[in-house]
Amino acid sequence: MASQRKRNPNGAGTITKRKDGRYQAAVYVPQPDGTRARKFAYGKTWAECDAKRRELLDKADKGIPVPTRSAKLSEWLPYWLDNIVKPRRKLSTYDKYEAHVRLHLAPALGAKRLEALSVSDVRRFLARLERQTTAATAKEAHRVLRSALSSACREELIMRNVAKLVEPPRPTPRELSPWSLDETLSFLSAARKDPLYAAFVLAIAMGLRRGEIVGIRWQDVDLENRMLLVRQQVQRRRGILYEDETKGRRSRAVPLPAMCIAPLRWHRIRQGEIRERAGDSWKDTGYVFTTRTGRPVEPRNLHRSFVRVSGSAGLRPVRLHDARHGCATLLTAAGVAPRVVMEILGHSQISLTMDVYTHVVQDTQREAISHMDRLLKRRPSRE
Repeated sequence: MASQRKRNPNGAGTITKRKDGRYQAAVYVPQPDGTRARKFAYGKTWAECDAKRRELLDKADKGIPVPTRSAKLSEWLPYWLDNIVKPRRKLSTYDKYEAHVRLHLAPALGAKRLEALSVSDVRRFLARLERQTTAATAKEAHRVLRSALSSACREELIMRNVAKLVEPPRPTPRELSPWSLDETLSFLSAARKDPLYAAFVLAIAMGLRRGEIVGIRWQDVDLENRMLLVRQQVQRRRGILYEDETKGRRSRAVPLPAMCIAPLRWHRIRQGEIRERAGDSWKDTGYVFTTRTGRPVEPRNLHRSFVRVSGSAGLRPVRLHDARHGCATLLTAAGVAPRVVMEILGHSQISLTMDVYTHVVQDTQREAISHMDRLLKRRPSRE
């Protein structure tokens, strides 16, 4: 007499034989909305059905949702944000994705089930969003949707990512018009007595991002060897000032131009005087650019000071971030290789450096190709 199979322990599911000869496994699995429901799997043999049962249990143990029916986007997107985006991405990235989900994706596509979402649904959504907002907003919403559906594919909730089959909108590139060399020198002259003068010099001469400038600590500055280690940035999100990784999630050591050394030395002396006046109220955070009590400067206040100084100098208004563009423009015009410009600015891809500063690269190419006229100019004939 064949021995009966042992019953699975509680919570491990059950396997029964159906009247049609197939085997059926039943397991309680988590749903995208946080509840649990019974999921069925089928196999021609007991072993095949048991393998599917074990696969379902493995997903349940890892907390991966296995919907008993095709989940709606309104169910999947919040789960994706909280369990996939939040633990792995920057807070700023999470906030941007959450805004697109809340404002655009969920209202327009939330009622659609993952498996029922079609290419035409995505195309119509993007066209409508572009009409209502901008092409740049529609393009970013497409990127968020594509990422969410890619995660659903990896978790085997859907078989294909329809967002990848739709070409995103093409926003008109923002026309860059950074300061000229004369305008830059006029700004530096006007900012010389400003408490944040050293920060402005770093922005213009090295193209540092606003958060990177505020996030510099004295331990990252080597004035003797003229080196700066850019390894963090300071950001404000949800009313909290916090330290985060750099945009590319990697540190970079950059040589300090000679023009940055004296402003940084002067700034360190001035900070020491402020520390003495603050007394017990001073908080030693180690930041280079601080308030009167030692706390890091607000990134937005750095931009406000930049705008105030440029206005007092009678210069046309530009963003502090445009100083970064100006740095790359001057470096490229001076003949610095794009790969070197990329490393200095901390771009993640060389294509970004090339795309943003194409006009400068073209001017440099035009000057270089003009040498061909001189090299290949026909020699005068000898009589």
